[in-house]
Amino acid sequence: MNTVEAGELDLRRYLRPGDRIVIGQACGEPSTLIEALTAQGRAIGDLSAFVATSFSGIFTPESTESFALSSMGAIGSLRTLTKAHRLGIIPCHVGRVGPMIEAGTLGCDVAFVQVSPADENGRHSFGLIGDHTRAAVDRARVVIAEVNEQVPYTLGEGLRAEEIDCAVRVSRSPVQVPPAAIGPTDEKIAKYVASYIEDGAVLQVGVGAVPDAVLRLLGDRRDLGIHSGMIGDGVVDLIQAGAVTNARKPIDPGVTVTGALIGTDRLYRFADRNPGLRLCPASYTHDPATLARLDGLVTLNSAMEVDLTGQVNAEQSGPAYLGGTGGQVDFVRAGARSRGGHAAIALPATAKGGTLSRITARLSGPVTTARSDVDVIVTEFGAAELTGCPLAERTRRLIAIAHPDFREDLDRAAFEIQRRGF
Repeated sequence: MNTVEAGELDLRRYLRPGDRIVIGQACGEPSTLIEALTAQGRAIGDLSAFVATSFSGIFTPESTESFALSSMGAIGSLRTLTKAHRLGIIPCHVGRVGPMIEAGTLGCDVAFVQVSPADENGRHSFGLIGDHTRAAVDRARVVIAEVNEQVPYTLGEGLRAEEIDCAVRVSRSPVQVPPAAIGPTDEKIAKYVASYIEDGAVLQVGVGAVPDAVLRLLGDRRDLGIHSGMIGDGVVDLIQAGAVTNARKPIDPGVTVTGALIGTDRLYRFADRNPGLRLCPASYTHDPATLARLDGLVTLNSAMEVDLTGQVNAEQSGPAYLGGTGGQVDFVRAGARSRGGHAAIALPATAKGGTLSRITARLSGPVTTARSDVDVIVTEFGAAELTGCPLAERTRRLIAIAHPDFREDLDRAAFEIQRRGF
């Protein structure tokens, strides 16, 4: 292993023209390595990179001119790249990224990862991200690790010193995602979602205003569990309040399981060497066989729009690509099939200042989650339970939770479905 300071890193020593790089994502982004790539990539030539999500703000249309960047969606700051037509979208579920890397379908010649300082045994933690990091390290010809003094040591998979080809020592604040501002609409949606969460439920929640608003309503619950692709600061509140104990989980009892920490220093300090929290790869967090063992699983995901039969678009609004497939389908299927569980898709009833209905006759983008998988759709006007519901009745239930200003038009659009029954 070669160890260098940030200013000494010369990527030409490790990268070859045509190399494909997989970069740690979300708050696990190795910011120093990404900055080096944007500065030095042109001198190497013909490079490409994959990052699943990004919140660092380093990737811009200008900074990525020296290499090609792809992702599974336009999540976080990657949205600016889709607007500039600078991001290649690979449609895939989170749980498939690791296997695609392992199989070579998603090329990985070089792995850029961020890790914590080593423990007494010389083992580094992956810190803030599990997901497909291990798969990238195992597949890569070259592993370059940003060893960040400010990254917490979390329990889960890690990296041995001998697996690192180049260690870059830094001390900088990891990427942080502050809690979103919660508005009145978010609070109304959250009340409907929270009504499905009982004592002992196991939760999958993302980050954002609605998930945070839901978590704030659960302080009186008992023995909640967490098994999620990601968690934010709001989970810390519930654990410290005693509402989340993970005591009733049939697997991983007593342990909050997640694939990513997306939050602030408060979450990162809480996670540091915490035996009650474990970061796992997506091959575990999103695995159907694993999820099938969780009774009372309540999953919460978002959407851009839902059509009158229950099809969900969480990716694209007309020509604008704004989201991604993520882990939605994995968790929707799991929550809908869980004994005593539910899968909620939550979204405001309108967009663009109330001028556009998000309950719509036809989707303006792709189908992310099929109507055959959908369970409950929630807006600020209520919850539409769709499992086992005929298409004609689905239209009526979804219109009932649309904004009143659009219900008459939606009624007309639903006429043929209601007449035919399909």
